[in-house]
Amino acid sequence: MINDSVTWGVIGCGDVVEVKSGPAFQKCDNSKLLAVMRRNGDLAEDFAKRHNVPLWYNDADELLANPDINAIYIATPPSTHLEYALKALDAGKNVYIEKPMAINDEEAVILRDAVHKSTQKLVVAHYRRFLPMYVKVKELINSNTIGDIKFVDLRFLQPYDFNDKATWRLDKEISGGGYFHDIAPHQIDLMYYFFGDYDIAKGISVNQSKINNVDDTVNGIISFKNNIQFRGMWSFAIPYDLEEDRCVIYGENGTIEISFYKEKLILNSTKINKTFEFKNPENIQFPMIHETVNYFLGKRSNPCPVEDGRLVTKLMQEFTKKEII
Repeated sequence: MINDSVTWGVIGCGDVVEVKSGPAFQKCDNSKLLAVMRRNGDLAEDFAKRHNVPLWYNDADELLANPDINAIYIATPPSTHLEYALKALDAGKNVYIEKPMAINDEEAVILRDAVHKSTQKLVVAHYRRFLPMYVKVKELINSNTIGDIKFVDLRFLQPYDFNDKATWRLDKEISGGGYFHDIAPHQIDLMYYFFGDYDIAKGISVNQSKINNVDDTVNGIISFKNNIQFRGMWSFAIPYDLEEDRCVIYGENGTIEISFYKEKLILNSTKINKTFEFKNPENIQFPMIHETVNYFLGKRSNPCPVEDGRLVTKLMQEFTKKEII
């Protein structure tokens, strides 16, 4: 049965839900946010009152038991994604799940198989796919603006953030392995979204700074099935004067250059040299949530299926696994 509207329940109403995603559930057509859940009931109540959400819970099972809710947004840290997603599917709810979809490939396979066996739907929240700048990148690639793509060079180098209060990102049991596992999923997903499936992926990860107990430097390479080559370098303990956020796509007739935290694209080709400026929506996940609502209502295909979420998790694992010699 296809519903004529999507009624949401949110599990985990922390910082991401505050602005990036939460308000978008109320702004999309045929969508409403009915309930939120957080283990700290006072914080759940506070969020609900500030955002005009009718119901709040401190127990996920109680939220899932609400028959008026037909879709669940899972916005908890990655270590609980699988548990809540399986419960939501079992409860007959569609699922919109934060990235990374699972903490490792083993969990990703379990979730993939559960989705295939279920009559419910699941979308992974790789929302950058539908932001204006990345829509333009894909348009330029598909229109062959810089000719056949040859290779991609990605460098994301950040100083260590001693003021970061989200300490769970540095707990491997919760995040999967540090800042790389929190930030890189979107970037890796975009590479797959732009260039398709891959044949080979290899990587090396090390803890250079020893500031904490997780690897802070990751070097990864991908050979895509269409022979496009990718090289990515991530560092989360680089000196301030070496900070860099730069991704360059090299084609036979030019380059496309972007930064992941700046809304600007530089196109240099044999036919045109132009800089494009973009403005993201106030609630940055709005475009993806809009597409997800339409998918849940049977109006479009899946904007980011479970297989894509599994591929991103698998690639991260390839980049960071420790070889036994």
